[in-house]
Amino acid sequence: MQILRPRGPGRAESRVLGSRFLAEAAPVADESAARLRRAGLAAEFPDATHHCWALLVGAGDGTRALLDDAGEPAGTAGAPILQAIRSAGVIEAQVVVVRWFGGTKLGRGGLRRAYRDAARAALAAAGAETVETRAALRLRGPIGGDGEVRHLLARHGGAVRRAGYDAAGSAILDVDLPEGSAAPFVEALGRLSRGAWRAASAAARDPDNSGG
Repeated sequence: MQILRPRGPGRAESRVLGSRFLAEAAPVADESAARLRRAGLAAEFPDATHHCWALLVGAGDGTRALLDDAGEPAGTAGAPILQAIRSAGVIEAQVVVVRWFGGTKLGRGGLRRAYRDAARAALAAAGAETVETRAALRLRGPIGGDGEVRHLLARHGGAVRRAGYDAAGSAILDVDLPEGSAAPFVEALGRLSRGAWRAASAAARDPDNSGG
């Protein structure tokens, strides 16, 4: 499955009736990465009046939208930022808009327009790219076949994220690979190992004593 996400971080600045807005759009793989990005901006601009944001992560039925008005009147910041993200057609995306109050109140309509326009400008600066979503799998099998399995995974565009073993001495590999390659890889794994190696969705991981 292919998705559209920001190509890289992009920033844009604007001023509305004395208030300064600095918006940053960036690709984020998950909520944890998004929090780290926001923490970085908070440290970079500690004197700002507001740090408002919205993000869209996941894909398909698992898409999650989160937002925060960060002290602005409800619905005047996070929602228009999220609207800008959705209008851009991107996911795995976060936009943070930092505001320094300039002394003149903008009103609810003015705030919504200012945050939406700032988010749009940052998204335009970030650009967009098409990427393929990745599937996470846990592989388990005899330690002696570890090398062949790794070579097969690499041929399918995959990577090992964690390696270990269980109490019975079986090797365990937590891997990810392009979603479209997951099914062909699992079939090839069965043929290569004659069923000795098995794959399961990472979401279905069973408890074990793996290390690594």
